[in-house]
Order: sequence, then structure tokens, then C-alpha cells
Amino acid sequence: MVMSTGKLALAILWLLPVCTVCQRTTDDIATSVMEVVKFRSPTLALTHLRIIDGTGAAPHENQTLIIGGGIVQSIAPSENARIPERARVVDLSGRTAFPGLVGMHDHLYYTAALYDSGPLLQQQSFTFPRLYLANGVTTIRTAGSIAPDTDLNLKNLIDAGEIPGPRIHFTGPYLEGPGGLLEMSSLRTPQETRATVEYWADRGATSFKAYTHITRAQLQAAVDAAHARGLKITGQLCSVGFQEAAEMGIDNLEHGFAVDTEFNSLKKPDLCPPGAFVGLTDIDVSGLEIRRLIHLLVRKHVAITSTLAVFEQYVSGRPDPSDSVLGLMSSVSRSSCLGQRDDLRREQSSNQFGVVLKKEMLLERAFVKAGGLLMTGADPTGNGCVLAGFGDLRGLELLVEAGFTPTEVIQIATSNGAKFLGVSDKIGTLEPGKVADLVVVRGDPTKDIRDIENTETTFKDGLGYDPAKLLQQVKSNVGFH
Repeated sequence: MVMSTGKLALAILWLLPVCTVCQRTTDDIATSVMEVVKFRSPTLALTHLRIIDGTGAAPHENQTLIIGGGIVQSIAPSENARIPERARVVDLSGRTAFPGLVGMHDHLYYTAALYDSGPLLQQQSFTFPRLYLANGVTTIRTAGSIAPDTDLNLKNLIDAGEIPGPRIHFTGPYLEGPGGLLEMSSLRTPQETRATVEYWADRGATSFKAYTHITRAQLQAAVDAAHARGLKITGQLCSVGFQEAAEMGIDNLEHGFAVDTEFNSLKKPDLCPPGAFVGLTDIDVSGLEIRRLIHLLVRKHVAITSTLAVFEQYVSGRPDPSDSVLGLMSSVSRSSCLGQRDDLRREQSSNQFGVVLKKEMLLERAFVKAGGLLMTGADPTGNGCVLAGFGDLRGLELLVEAGFTPTEVIQIATSNGAKFLGVSDKIGTLEPGKVADLVVVRGDPTKDIRDIENTETTFKDGLGYDPAKLLQQVKSNVGFH
């Protein structure tokens, strides 16, 4: 039987091994990928670069970086660099390179519209992989799935070189109790929760995410089941407090301190209290309660994932999405996003969100100062104004606003995520011997963090992708597919 390349890839998906970091020759790459690639030479010399290596160190000026076989072969001052004879040489004066971003809360679905009945969550299997790559995100953890089979198939197609996209660390379906969103299962017992973890671990999930209505007994069952497989579990919690989750052994908490309900006076065991962010708006961010919580999280090695960009969308007076971002959305998604922004500006609750955003920034700084591992991600949900990739970059700008230096922020967005995922020997920093995942931007982000938006090339596995071509394929389609 004769099959097309795409159909053949789908037929062999379940025969493919799980790939943490894959390299291949350009001969193995499908046409659909190569049409958005601008650098594909076996050996490439990027000269006269400013390099931010992802370790938090100061940038290295006027460097030459050699890529060969999908690997960083060498990094040296340009005046001393030895360039291989057959290398393609690219002069990148005035540009900065840093490691490919590791998005730790980067879904493959999106709030395509908001209605009175609730959000319309729409899988974005075509647009989002391209948006992540176009904005320098070369590795993502999905941090919760509404279509786990689709996410897993998509991961395998990207690994096989059939379609462009970031390296995907696949999180299984949400572990949610009764009362959750329509797209999520309602797990009623610890036994059901454990069985779900074991089923999806067998299918290839590398992490799990507990959600807002899970009980303490269910969360403990999930933690125990994941850890028995050597896997990690994160949580966007409401019915369970951060201190309770830390004592149970959770590995990561999403959205920072803003969603911790244990400081809400109306909180009852195993139930979400009424009133979003009530506890955080009233609490003293330098008080004893918060300091005790931070100390516990650090002592228990619980990481925090920052998602400042999605919080910002609920604060009046903050920047609107740019025209270029709005142009990528479908007409329905664009109208929904802007309509929600207009509604917020007329509501007093936006003042509360402003307080939450400022306090969250202070607490994330305090967490890192205390020795905590902070990571970051876009979370392209909320009111639909945060898009994959663009939200990742905006989150970095907001971390600088929070008081981190640009080099600290790039470390948070690269090597910290790689460390948590257990792949820091392969990605996360720019150094010889590691996979050639890096971003080239015009300008100097250490002087103006907004220069991270000027992405000229995203390298993944040594292939240099063209952001302009990726974005052109996506135009007016976000919200559809």
C-alpha cells in the first residue's frame, strides 16, 4: 500500500521511542519543516556575536560560535576563532545569542474565546508549535493537556521531523476533581487518580499536573504514583494549599504565590474558597507567614513557575497586545480578547489584580533570594490575549520589571527549566558539546530587555528557523487550529 509521508508518520507514531533531545541530518527533515528553515549547513560559523550563555554570567562580546552536526562545537573570541574550511560563515555583528528558551507552562491549547457560559478552550496543534519556535522557545513542558492523545501525536511528529515545533515534554491530562472545566475529567477517588497517572505514564507522559479541585488524598495518590515512576508532578492548586502540597512531596507549583489559597480566611479543607486572590491582596509580603512558606518550599525543593504575562492581562493600564500579535488571531479570538480588556477597564476588580501582580513580583524575587528554583512560561489562556511564544517573551520583560537583571531572567527561562526537566547536560546553556538550541536577536537585551522580541533566527538541533516565515503561516489562524 502506498502512503504519503504524513500518513506514514502517523502510522508509525507508536513505534517511535520517547525522545528527550533528538538530533538528525537535514536529509531526514520533511519539506514542511525545511520551507521555514533559513540555515541548514552541516557546519555553520556565527561570527561577531554577543553571547549570553544562560548561567547568569555577564555577556561575552565579539564571539564566534561554531555549529556542526546539530551540536555547539566551539565558542571563542572572534579574533582567535578557528573556522572550519567548509563552514558557512554568517556575520552577526550587532546581534545577541542566548540559549533556546525552555517554557515550563506552555500549553498546546488556547482560550479562543470567552462567553457567558465560560471559556472556549481550543487545541492549537498547527499554530502554537510555530509560534513557540518563532519566538525562540525551543523546548516546552505542556503543563496540562486537554487533548493528551493529540499532544503526544504532535510531539512524535515533531521528533520525527515531519512538522516544525519545539521539543515537547508531554504532561498528561489534568488531574482534577469534580467541578472542573468541561474539557477535564472528574476524578472522584484516590484510586482513580493513581490509575490515571499510571495509564498515561505507560503512554509516554513525562510529568503530571494536579488542578484546582483535587483533594488532599487524591493529590497524595498522584504524587506517590508519579514518583514511583521517577516522574515529577506540578500543580495549579486551590482546594489544597501550598504548604500542604509541599509536605506531600509535590515538585512544582504553577503561577507563583498568587493562587495559594491557604491565606484566605474562608478556606476549608479540600475545597476552593470563594474570592480569587483574597489572601494575597491582604497579606504582608515580608511577614512571618510568607517567610515560613518560602522557607518550606526551598527546604522541600519545590520549584515555582512564574506566569506574569497572563496575570498582566487583568490589570487596567497595562499595554494592549501589539498589532502584530492581534493580526495573528482569528477575528473571533481578536474580538474576544479586546472585548475582555475593555470590560476589565470598567471594573474595580482590575485594581485588585494590580495589587496581586505587584505582590507576586516581590514574592518571586524573595523566593529566588532564599534559594528557590524559579522557572517561567506563557500559559496562553486567561482572556485570550496571551499567545504562545509572545507570552513567554513578555514574561521575561515582566521579570525584569520585578527587579531581576536581564542575565538572571535569561537563566530563569533557560537553564533553570532544563535543570528541572533533568536535561541540563544537553540544553539550557550555550557551551561546547551541548545541543545547538539558541536564539539570535537584534540588539542587546542586557541593556534593553525588549530586544528579546527582535528574534532573527531560532536554532533548534542546529537548524536555523526563520521567524518571519513561521509567523506568516500562522497569520489570522490563532484560535482556529
